[in-house]
Amino acid sequence: MKELIIRSISGLIGVLLLILIASKGGLILDIGILFVSLVGTYEFYKALDKKGYRTIKILGYLFCIILFLDVINIKWADLDFAFFMSIIASLLIFVFDKDMDVKDIALTLMGILYVPFLMFHITYLDNTKYIWLIFITAWGTDTFAYIFGNLFGKKKLCPKLSPNKTIEGSLGGILGSLILSIIFAKYFELGPIWKIIILSIIASIMAQLGDLTASRIKRVTGIKDYGYIMPGHGGILDRFDSILFTAPIVYYYVKYFLL
Repeated sequence: MKELIIRSISGLIGVLLLILIASKGGLILDIGILFVSLVGTYEFYKALDKKGYRTIKILGYLFCIILFLDVINIKWADLDFAFFMSIIASLLIFVFDKDMDVKDIALTLMGILYVPFLMFHITYLDNTKYIWLIFITAWGTDTFAYIFGNLFGKKKLCPKLSPNKTIEGSLGGILGSLILSIIFAKYFELGPIWKIIILSIIASIMAQLGDLTASRIKRVTGIKDYGYIMPGHGGILDRFDSILFTAPIVYYYVKYFLL
């Protein structure tokens, strides 16, 4: 009971902070995403440390900072430069550091792509109502999947990766994402509705794949949670694993099909 109370309080505080930051937008949102990206990158590399890998952590942190400078319109900082710097620097370190393995380089670059690159897509929808669909589809899916899974769950979805997830819960998550997205779209007069429906379904599926991806990484590295920054919820990646996948999907769908 105590754990549930702690989890509920920390979850509520997290949601309220998210609403405040996303509502303010601008520099506050950019700084918030920078913080989440830095912590998430740290958590990812720390998990790999437990398996004995020697990732180049500083490259991951620098990539986060350059993406931040890009979104606040610093002239020399852009995504192309960030990728160029990361690839060249990692290869030079590989050449001159005899203890550095190919796997270490690959996992360093994977961390850059997995956390900050995907996460910063949130900022690309700043000052639009569509930014909320990132969180509605991701956390709506998580919430409804949990409820439906507990009430009706029988058939396991991916027992080797996440034994508690069920097919019934997965379908409930898609339904929840669909309902919440339609309500949101109707209220803010976004449309056409059929396009929002398609987006909500795709984003919900991607949210669940993001969750399973994080579970796979945790299973491979032998950890239960990525961290303890949110009492009762684990680390940043434990809370944002689904959002890492919904943010790019929502952004590109909005860019190519709704705007």
